[in-house]
Amino acid sequence: MATVSMDDVRAARDLLRDVVRPTPLELSRWLAGVVGGPVFLKCENLQRAGSFKIRGAYVRIARLSDDERAKGVVAASAGNHAQGVALAASMLGTKTTVFMPEGAPIVKEKATRAYGADVRFVGATVDEALVAAKEFAAETGAVLIHPFDHPDIVAGQATVGLEIIEQCPDVRTIVVSVGGGGLLAGIAVAVKDARPDVRLVGVQAIGAAAYPPSLDAGRPVPLETMTTMADGIAVACPGDVPFGLVQALCDGVVTVNEDWLARALVLLLERAKLVVEPAGAAGVAAVLANSSAFEPPVVVVLSGGNVDPLLMLRVIRHGLAASGRYLNFRVRIPDRPGALAQLLAELAALDANVLDVVHERTKAQLHIHEVEVALQLETRGAEHRRRILSALRKAGYPLSIE
Repeated sequence: MATVSMDDVRAARDLLRDVVRPTPLELSRWLAGVVGGPVFLKCENLQRAGSFKIRGAYVRIARLSDDERAKGVVAASAGNHAQGVALAASMLGTKTTVFMPEGAPIVKEKATRAYGADVRFVGATVDEALVAAKEFAAETGAVLIHPFDHPDIVAGQATVGLEIIEQCPDVRTIVVSVGGGGLLAGIAVAVKDARPDVRLVGVQAIGAAAYPPSLDAGRPVPLETMTTMADGIAVACPGDVPFGLVQALCDGVVTVNEDWLARALVLLLERAKLVVEPAGAAGVAAVLANSSAFEPPVVVVLSGGNVDPLLMLRVIRHGLAASGRYLNFRVRIPDRPGALAQLLAELAALDANVLDVVHERTKAQLHIHEVEVALQLETRGAEHRRRILSALRKAGYPLSIE
């Protein structure tokens, strides 16, 4: 099986020297307070094209022959790899075709087209789009630029690991979001060569976690279904090249649920002032969910920041609800003047911020002399949320929590 050496990584860094920017490593004081020691954020969300993907894509395309580049390249991606390939190909004078799954984020599609790629939609997942990309490559002679399963891709992503060791030489734990595994595998190659004592932990969304069962089985095992907001790491089966490296060099892969992903994204916005997509926030989610599992100094890689604004709105609301700062419920009140005003006054006395009110009179379940009010509130946290609900129930309001 093909593997990746430190010579490959150093050569990749030479290729990328004037192409990518060394991304900043930012101290996160709020996460340090959670962990009990220094925590740093490796901001690949600030990389060119919004993620680490330009690193591997450029190395792969730069190493093609002139004849290969003349036939163009093809990729399959939900967005970040697509943008990385499209940008790299435009810099190297190569035409690009990208297959995206239906429903891929609009912001990623538009950015990919802006780099000059021909975008085509097929299937519901990246894996289905990858089948179409392979067929296109066989028909046209275009070179498939795999999102993670190629030594050049892994070598390019490994340059993130070189930067981490240089920027935080005393790092003890590195936390990396994982889809197909190219980023984690690359970082492992670079870091374990210099610091074999560093603990490397991968993180997957629990609804798209192919690595834990694959590692248990000792081989890549495909998932039958996937469900997660983190489209950037929704990959049904690990790649052979990264899987072998992860299996040999990494210290484990953990999972996080959607609530923790949403909380992490919101906290990164509020506390770090960083826009990060759900996949890119997976490492932070893992640290928040189980802070004692990560020995500091910790470096968490924020792998990407290409998030659809509409998804961002939904995730923010979900994250606020998961942290007890958003309350959505229905309550029945008498259909008489002043009843709604009284309810709102009681909420004001409880220091609840009313975001939205919907008054419903025509509903089969309602008695003729009552109405239902749907309310959305901003609260100060889980305890404040409980106090509001307790006070309303004590006042005799029949509630339905949504």
